[in-house]
Amino acid sequence: MANTSDITRGMIIKLDGSLYKIVEFGENKTARAAAKVWAKLKGVDNNRSVEQTWNSGETIYPVRVERKEFQFLYKDDTGYNFMNNETFEQITVQENVIDAPQFLVEGGGVSALINTETELPMSVELPDKIVMKVTYSEPGMKGDTATRTLKPATVETGATVMVPLFVNEGETIRINTKTGEYVERVKE
Repeated sequence: MANTSDITRGMIIKLDGSLYKIVEFGENKTARAAAKVWAKLKGVDNNRSVEQTWNSGETIYPVRVERKEFQFLYKDDTGYNFMNNETFEQITVQENVIDAPQFLVEGGGVSALINTETELPMSVELPDKIVMKVTYSEPGMKGDTATRTLKPATVETGATVMVPLFVNEGETIRINTKTGEYVERVKE
């Protein structure tokens, strides 16, 4: 058992039969009343985002999770298939569990949060930044570099990323998977 003083960002707790990840939290203190602890929660097994308030010292129910490294194998009718890098066991997860499925490359590494009670994957996260090859992009106009104008470019997974005009087809770029934005051009 834990109480509200144990709350940390990223902790996963059980609330009303569902699992939630703590995105942000804080404490409100008043002169007369007892302190209250508030938290913004994002659903792990559902798509809900809620805010919750507890009295200071109240019991919460954290769920123990483990972060394990997996490799993306392929996508089929049952979902996305991953292999554990240590045990070589395979798991299948649905698209809503993956944080940026449009950037998954076969053989690419991901980390998965596994619920230790049920041994089921709760979320699959790609690295913060990944390197991909641009497969299609309109050529930029010569001399049109004074402003930060962006154009759409298609990367090897089929996803579209807005890139600066100087990025051409066949070049390699770094992408932020959390925002889906272009970061920089990568020299090979």
